Amino acid sequence: MKRQEELLKETLNNGNKPKIYSHKVIWGFSIFFSSIFGGVLLMQNLRDIGKKKEANIVLSASVVYTIITFIVVNIPEKSISSLTMAFNFVGGYVLSEYFFKNYIHDAELYPRKKIWKPLIISIIITLPIIVTLIYALSIEE
Repeated sequence: MKRQEELLKETLNNGNKPKIYSHKVIWGFSIFFSSIFGGVLLMQNLRDIGKKKEANIVLSASVVYTIITFIVVNIPEKSISSLTMAFNFVGGYVLSEYFFKNYIHDAELYPRKKIWKPLIISIIITLPIIVTLIYALSIEE
């Protein structure tokens, strides 16, 4: 564990910084998928730069926030999609503007990761959920 941290510090000092997802990517994934998706990306950023404690805090916060969102959105008899988007927007804002900026002070110095891999994974996870919801709604009618 100590050796890994030393290697990471040496890599950062030599200018070979790990790639990270930008705060805009984290916000976008939070809005269009959910806060947990943005939280996982931010967690990965933090782990890549050696901030494992902060990564765990971010992941825990995004899981709790996603559960709260799910509960609040489903309180009304008919769920309101705009309420979900509002929660996702706020969650993404907190992840990208508070956690990201407080934990990654020199983000502009890191190269950017491409979004294709997490985008494909997010679609693969989300698509069956959407299909199931559409199917369930069609059965109710």
